[in-house]
Amino acid sequence: MIIGNGPSLNQMAIERLGSEITIGCNGLFLLFSKMGFIPTYYTVEDVLVAEDRGEQIAQIIGSQKIIPFDLRKQVPDPNAVWINFIRHYKHFPQLSLDLAHNAYWGGTVTFLNLQLAIFLGCNPIYLIGVDHNYKTDIKVEKDGARWMSLEDDKNHFDPNYFGKGYRWHDPQTARMELAYQKARSEAERLGVSIFNATHGGKLEVFPRVDFDSIFQTA
Repeated sequence: MIIGNGPSLNQMAIERLGSEITIGCNGLFLLFSKMGFIPTYYTVEDVLVAEDRGEQIAQIIGSQKIIPFDLRKQVPDPNAVWINFIRHYKHFPQLSLDLAHNAYWGGTVTFLNLQLAIFLGCNPIYLIGVDHNYKTDIKVEKDGARWMSLEDDKNHFDPNYFGKGYRWHDPQTARMELAYQKARSEAERLGVSIFNATHGGKLEVFPRVDFDSIFQTA
């Protein structure tokens, strides 16, 4: 189960995932008290998130962290697994099937998490909290593609996620969708199913399933 960080998480019984293999990322630790469990794996790949939240992510105990080697100074965790994360390459997007060798950037940490889930042999793979929808009526200080919030975050489950003073990159959803389409085509080629179990949102690349149906048994 890949857990995104969209506002829809506040409408889901996320605590039901405690016995599942889960992949969390970025500022999900802000939701830990509600979740009641620690994700099996934890990732961060954005330089700005690593710089602003790296110390907090490093302090998470009980989750195996998978982090690009070039962020080792920003996330001081001696127990992390450091990967060769390729940020700049030709023929975007590309997807790695072997994280022991490398992983590819895809404009969203969810793309890294999809590569991780495929590498781990997860099948099916479910996405939740991947709303793929960003409000634009927010006050930010822009420096090219780097933005700094000047008010509470409206695009994630917690107003402090990218709240005042926290930095993030311009979310380019069209670019993300190219990466998601690549993940879907590669997964289908391998016989791996990816489903979107997010409550609402605008991600339609993957077939949707109802979150509650995941836990139903025959």
